[in-house]
Amino acid sequence: MTTPFPSSHVPAEAPRRQKAGARITLTLASLAMIGPFTIDTVFPAFVRIGDEFGGDDIALQQLISAYLAAFAIMSVLHGPLSDALGRKKVMIGGLTIYLIGMFGAVLAPTLGSLILLRVMQGMSAGAATIVSRVVIRDMFSGSEAQRLMARVMMIFSVAPAIAPILGGWLLLLGDWRWVFAGVGLYGLLVLVATTRLPETLPREARTPLRVGSLLGSLLHVGRSPVMLRVAAASAFGFASQFVFIAGASIVVVRLLGLGEQDFWVLFLPLILGMTSGAWLVGRAADVMDRARLITIGFVGAVLSTGLNLLLVSIAPPFTGGLSWSLLLAVSGPMLIAFSVALLFAPIQLEVLDLFPHERGAAASLGTFFGLVLNALLAGVVAPLVTASLQVLALTALCFAVLGTALWSWHLRAVRAPQEIRVHEPS
Repeated sequence: MTTPFPSSHVPAEAPRRQKAGARITLTLASLAMIGPFTIDTVFPAFVRIGDEFGGDDIALQQLISAYLAAFAIMSVLHGPLSDALGRKKVMIGGLTIYLIGMFGAVLAPTLGSLILLRVMQGMSAGAATIVSRVVIRDMFSGSEAQRLMARVMMIFSVAPAIAPILGGWLLLLGDWRWVFAGVGLYGLLVLVATTRLPETLPREARTPLRVGSLLGSLLHVGRSPVMLRVAAASAFGFASQFVFIAGASIVVVRLLGLGEQDFWVLFLPLILGMTSGAWLVGRAADVMDRARLITIGFVGAVLSTGLNLLLVSIAPPFTGGLSWSLLLAVSGPMLIAFSVALLFAPIQLEVLDLFPHERGAAASLGTFFGLVLNALLAGVVAPLVTASLQVLALTALCFAVLGTALWSWHLRAVRAPQEIRVHEPS
């Protein structure tokens, strides 16, 4: 399913390892967890931040959308910079700036300054999360790369569930500033662990550090119809799950009638779905073609989002606390998370393998589409589609259908030239 390149165009690579050790796996997973920790720990603090600064729901949602928008814009550069400077240097530099923005948020005097610091966090966090995916593909290939990506995702899947719970616990220590201090300490530990990672891109394989060269690699990758189709399919597929995370502060408190320590009710089913799906991806690495697994994930996303719409439509009215209606409301998102997990890790490798000599640029642009959509979900879409669980479920279904349609288009476009070659007379 990848685009072939002449061997002369593929740069020399660092020596590959046979298997990923526990330290490398945990470090790469910790880097990936920076994103959900930065987003989800803040949800329980929304009420207190709003009370202190007088912000309404739309203003508070910008704490998420501003971070995601900045993450998306800078994500275009992190990968190409790692192609030029090396993976490790870019990750360490990004984490350092991220920590300045995170600990600076503890001192924010206004909601506007807090949003600006969230922009700073978003601009730098991608250096860790995006480039860490490239490191996986630098070090491993084939089924081992898929297994490691799946293991990283299994650990990463814990973050969206732990993060809001951790945010609620930190609020027990004091005001909302404790949330940013806690995540900052986590980032500091990740920075220390990252310094022990090997550099996976040797100097002779790096691209020149010139604006023209960086923009040229982005243009080469970005104008590929294959990249556009696969990246857009991945973005919409993941959005069918992320819409529940983006609107979590409204879903948990308003639609489910729960409190700021009760975010686990939504996120625990999500983590169960993501973890079990990622486990299955790792088990399927040696027995199933990558494209087939991605297709199964997209079909599952459509079926699970449709089932979720049915469940919330037949659920009895909420009466507060744990109930049958609450169980129906969180079962659907769990199944959606399971289905999305089946496609997420394999489609990341699919993007990286499209451009083996420009993996950093491919990772950046492959991530960019999803991040832009996630930012729109958090800042614009989520406040509009959380009027009821039914509207939210219908939105998730639409995203799943769009992602599946784009992936189907990609499969047809790739198979058409192959079929022509088969039928050509010899």
